[in-house]
This record gives sequence, C-alpha cells and structure tokens, in this order.
Amino acid sequence: GGFAVPGELLARGPARRWRLAPFGGEAGTRLEAGPWDSFRGDIVTLSQRLRGLLADGQRVVVSVDADGPARRIADVLGEQGVPVTLSPALASEAPGQRVEIAVSALRTGFLSEELQLAVLGTWDVFGPRRRRASRRMGTRTTAADAVLQLEEGDAVVHRTHGVGRFRGMLTREFPGVDGTVAKRDYVLLEYADGDTLYVPSDQVDAITRYQGGETPSVMSLGGAQWERAKNRVRKAVRDIAAELIRLYAARMHSPGHAFQPDGTMQAELEDAFAHVETLDQLTVADEIKRDMETPLPMDRLLAGDVGFGKTEVAVRAAGKAVFDGKQVAVLVPTTILAQQHLETFKERFSGFPVVIEELSRFVPDKDKRRVLDGVAAGTVDIVVGTHSLLGKRVEWKDLGLVVVDEEQRFGVQQKERLKQLRTSVDVLSMSATPIPRTLEMAVSGIRDLSVIETPPEDRQPVMTSVQPFDEAQVVLAIRRELLRDGQVFYVHNQVDTIHRVAAGIAEMVPGARVEVAHGQMDERQLERVMVRFWERDFDVLVCTTIVESGLDVPNANTLIIERADLLGLSQLHQLRGRVGRSAERGYAYFLFPEGASMTEPAYERLKTIAEHSRLGSGLAIAMRDLEIRGAGNVVGAEQSGHVAAVGFDMYSQLLKEEIGELSGEPVTPDVDIKLELPVDAHLPHDYVTDEAQRLELYKRISAVRDAAGLKDVRNELTDRFGALPEPADRLLTLTALKAALRRWQITEVLVTSKDQLRIAPIELTDAQLVRLERVHRDARVKSEAKQLFIPLPRPAPDDLVAWVAATLRGIVAPNPRR
Repeated sequence: GGFAVPGELLARGPARRWRLAPFGGEAGTRLEAGPWDSFRGDIVTLSQRLRGLLADGQRVVVSVDADGPARRIADVLGEQGVPVTLSPALASEAPGQRVEIAVSALRTGFLSEELQLAVLGTWDVFGPRRRRASRRMGTRTTAADAVLQLEEGDAVVHRTHGVGRFRGMLTREFPGVDGTVAKRDYVLLEYADGDTLYVPSDQVDAITRYQGGETPSVMSLGGAQWERAKNRVRKAVRDIAAELIRLYAARMHSPGHAFQPDGTMQAELEDAFAHVETLDQLTVADEIKRDMETPLPMDRLLAGDVGFGKTEVAVRAAGKAVFDGKQVAVLVPTTILAQQHLETFKERFSGFPVVIEELSRFVPDKDKRRVLDGVAAGTVDIVVGTHSLLGKRVEWKDLGLVVVDEEQRFGVQQKERLKQLRTSVDVLSMSATPIPRTLEMAVSGIRDLSVIETPPEDRQPVMTSVQPFDEAQVVLAIRRELLRDGQVFYVHNQVDTIHRVAAGIAEMVPGARVEVAHGQMDERQLERVMVRFWERDFDVLVCTTIVESGLDVPNANTLIIERADLLGLSQLHQLRGRVGRSAERGYAYFLFPEGASMTEPAYERLKTIAEHSRLGSGLAIAMRDLEIRGAGNVVGAEQSGHVAAVGFDMYSQLLKEEIGELSGEPVTPDVDIKLELPVDAHLPHDYVTDEAQRLELYKRISAVRDAAGLKDVRNELTDRFGALPEPADRLLTLTALKAALRRWQITEVLVTSKDQLRIAPIELTDAQLVRLERVHRDARVKSEAKQLFIPLPRPAPDDLVAWVAATLRGIVAPNPRR
C-alpha cells in the first residue's frame, strides 16, 4: 500500500514522530522522522542534496501545490542535472532512480532513514510563503492598484454599473465550437434587490475597490443611478479642476531649465553605488532624469516604502543638477534626518568637486552665515536642511532642483513657498506614505507619480504584533533582541514621564544600557544621544515619535510602541520602517492598554497596520488612511459627499476628465470591450490555485493595451507557473485581440445564437464593402445600427480566435481613416 502524511504529529526534540498507515486503514506504526531546514529557494544546494539522497538509494519526493509550479521545478532541477519525473501518484517509480515531483497540498515534509524515504514540501524548498502583491506587469503601479486585494463582501465600483459588493469568483461552463465544452472565469458582483452581475475575467479592469471614507449602499443594476451620481460629481469637481489648473498653469507655461544628458561624472557617480540597484530604482531614476531634460519644470512624487532606496534616486537627480552647473536644495522635516542625509550625500559625492553644506538648528550662527554667503555666491552646490531652507534670508544664485523628503510633514507656509518654487525649478517629492491629497493629485495626473515597489534583495518583512500591553512580553522582546546583539527602539510619546519609563526598563532588564531622546532636549544633547545609539554605545533608546522619519540604525531591529492606539496610521508605518533595514529580521510590537476602550478609527488603524505588514505596503496604507480619516480631510468637507457617492478612484477619474476638458486636452474615458467567443479561455485552477492571486492576474491581463505588455504577462506567467496550458494561452490571444479592437474602435464582437459573428460599431467604406462581398458573400450589414454579421464557417475553424482576428484585420485594418 501507500502511506498517509502528515497524520498525527508529535514534537520530541529535533525529531518528529509520524503515524504511517495503509491508505484507508486505521492501524499504523510509529517511526522516527526528522524535519528539513528550508532551502529557501537555494536551488543549487537543494540539487546537491537531492543527488546525494538518490546516490544513497533513497526514494525522494518533492511536493508542490499545482501542476504549473510542478513543471517549473522539474525544469529547474533538470537544468541542475537532477533526474526527475512528474508523477501522478507517489508510487510511480522504483526508489533511487529519479526525484518524483508530486502535486499535493503538503507544506512541510520529512526525512526517514528507516523507510529510506525523503519527502519535501513546498515550504521546505522555497521557505514559508508570504502573501504579497506581485509586481505590476507592463505599467507602473497606481495608488488604486495598491489595494486590489478583495475579500467577499467588500464594496467595489464597476465602471458601467456603479457600486456593488464583491461575492467571489466562479467558473462557468458553456457549449464551445463543434460540441466542445468551454470554460470561463467570472467575478460575481451583487447589486440592490439581490441582482447579480457576472463580470468576465477579461473585463476585470472595469472593477476597482470602493474607497470613500464611508460604508456605501449598493446601487441598482442597470447604470441609471450610477450615471446620475457621476453627473452630480462632475458638476461638483468643475470648480476644483479650474482651481488646480490655475495652480499648475504657471508651472506648465513657465520656461524651466532643460538639463543636459548624462555625462561622464554622472556615470561615475552611479557606478560608485555600493549596492545592486533594483529594477524599480533604475526605472524611476530614468523617469526623473527624462523629466529634468525637458524645458518644463518637473513636479514628481516618488512613493516608495521605507528603506527601498528613494535617497539613492535623489542623489542621482542631485548629481545631474550639480554636474550641469545648478544648485540643489534637499529639504527634510527634522534636524536628525538632515544630519543623516548630509552624511549620505557627502559619502556619495566624495571624490567629486561638489560642495555640500547643512542648514538647521544644529548649525552655529557663524557657520550659517558662511553657508548663506556660499549659496548666494554659488560656491555651495548642495544644501541639506530643514524648513529654514525656505526662509527669505536664503538667496540662491542658480537653484535648479529641490528634493523634498516627507512633504506631508511641512506646514502650510512652507508648502506655499514650495508651490512658488514649483513654477520655476524642478521639484522631486519623496514619501513612504503620501497623504491622500498628494495621492489624489498624482492619480489625477496633475503631478507625475513614480513608485519604487521592489524591496532590496535581502530585505525581509517586519514581523508585526498588535496586542494589549504585557510587561512580560516587553521584557522578552528586549531580551531576545539583546541576545542577538541588537538594539531596541522603545516609543513612549509623553515627555513628562519618559525618564520614569526608561528607569523601569533598566530595572526590568538588568544589564541593558538605556538612554532617552525627545524633541524638548537641547539640540546638541539630542544629536549626541542619536550618534551614540548609531555607534552602539547603548542598547535601548526610549524615545518619542521624533525618530519616525528616515533614521537609519541598521543594528536596531526591535520596535516597541507603548500607546500605538494614539498614533496616526502613517506614523505607525514610518516607525515600523525604523527596524528591519538590514538583512536581520525586524520585530514591531504595537501595544495598547488592556481593557481600555478604543475609538473605531484607532481600532481600524491598528487593524490596518497588522494586515499590511508585507514589504512595499506604504501606498496601500496611504489609501486605507483615506478611508479611515474620511474624504472630508482630503478634499474638504464640501466634497466628501461626492467622493463617498462614487468612490475615490472614480472621483479622481472624473476630476482628471474635467481638467482635460478645461485645459483643451480631453481625456478619452476607457470603454468596455465586449468580446464573447465560445472558446475555453481562462487560467485553470490547477495552474494558479489561489483565488486572490488569480483575480489579481486577471486584472493585470485585462489592463494590457499593447504587444509589449502582453509579452511581459506571458513571460512572467511562464516564469512563475510554468508553461502556459492551452486555455491560458488562448486567454492571452483574446487579450491581444481586445487591444486590436480598441485601436479599431470596435466595442463588441460576439457569436450569436444563429452562429453568426456580430461586430459593432462598424462603418465600412465602399472599398471595404467590395472586399467584404468578395470574401464573405453571406455577410449582412445593418448601416443604421452600425452592425456587421458574418456567418461562422462550417466546419468551425480549429482556432476560432485566430479566424476572428484574421477576419477583422482583413476588413478593418486597411481602412486609411482608422
């Protein structure tokens, strides 16, 4: 017979005891079996181990959770010289000859010398799987994409039908050509009065998650209620659009400086970077440099999670400006961050003829005067400083670029001064959690948005725990960090009691060296404490939220926040970004008083920070912040009702359309393409097993608009899940056809019950009609309805999609007016 695993699992020292029994039987025997240390994707080491087990005569089984990954791991092991076989059952071949790749849900396996058997689960090969959003394919990430993850019951907005509720995905079967059975995946949406809408998988891009700061009521299916709501909002945003156009017209029509293409020194600066750039870093740096080379002043928002390399991008932009003879201002919200940026810039520009200075409270008056004189004379190239950089005393000889770190933390006056600068110089704003108002401008197209969403290679997500305050847990967390020779941030945001708390920690954890830092300390004393912490002179820094921005202490990898329920969402995310900045795993504990009542927004903030612990979740947190704080805080109370009526995404789209109308550059709204052919076109469940992942892939596939995007999708699917099965390949072919229909301005292609191909809208020239008559004699044209009917050939073509594409191309493509 076979054997059943994992069965009853008992831990006993390093070994595990497994109950092995014949299939279908109750009786069994116990034997010793050891667990694996995960190979964490190290295929070379895994291959060496598997070859050794085979050489010892062991039977080796590698279990993965779907057919696609099974084929992929078989290919990869084969490339490493490991003999493999894809086995439908575990008992497929004699032991010791080949590694068997089996499809099962087994996560962790075992090694049994007694049975001469080695079983590896998915987690043994790749490490525990963390759910995280995959990289976008083909296009840059937008704020709306960051919150794609949908759960049943979530409110969503359909482009045509309005607000409904997401009820999951399902696969439906229907008759295909020549008696075959075709399958297609649908997203199920629920509307008022129990009406349901089945959205085909190739139209998933018409759905966005509802974000409006309120719990919406679902609309009636049909679109009339939705159109009325959109028209009301359209009128309301007209004034806002006009105001925003006035704000940015000066920038768009003022002559900026067109920087020269990269020179030798720029190349040397970039080559001197000590780390390997991520693809996103390179892409974003190129976008910024392209902007700088145009005569229009740049206004770009760079969104990227804490520690994802935004500073290096800023360094490269600053280098481009300085090497072209311009000055650069680097504006930061705190003096501590100014110090760190100053060190970073000085280190990166060492060996280059670049003068870098600082302007902040830490700088003595005598040095300030020297720096200001140098700025006015043009002998200082880069100045790193706080809001004092925006003062009237600062006179630049030739300012070319302003880099703003965490713009949302500056006051109204500073933002007004920045607004004036934007009309004449290039501005690069950076943020890990951009405020929704800033996001709104980016989504609306008023500001350019770049996103760094790829973490550095060795970065791990911070283990996040939200729990009631427990003294024993706090002591345990500090001790564990000290045992691995690390350091701890302990955030207590009350200056009057902070020394008492520090004394308590020193008492609870004897031997721990504890110091205090807060914003009311003398600047020089504060600076000394921070430098000593960075130099590892003490272990625990008890501090206020002064450490939230940009502080980089790679050895500090545990964060404890005492009253997390009192802090804002972006503050919590920024503070969490202080740990886990090296290859070490970071730990963050968000604590609240046990038994104390908590407001609903505070509960939602803590729930969000717990749910969004993956790397690169800053944008998702910023959008969630919009929902918690309400739209009134973002667009003003008078607009919040309009945002709630249609959701933030549609509000931004309507605002974008109004701006386009008023500026004489109309935005063409995206139209739904109805392409319904009786063919089997979907992502099979055994190819992509996880429903949330399948929905995400459908959204990205349906958003493809060109051949390059389609190629990216195809390559990534093959890379992640293995060779494309026929239905998935056909789905991508349909996607290519949809892109062509968009170019040809055809919105409907479907097969009718009379086995005819219906195409609409379509207007044919005399030459096209002659060609149609020659090739498709039975075709009918309804000129008033702009419809064309072409009977399907009998027997049906082997590849219906290719036949439809060729037919349409033959009729439409030669039309010179298109």
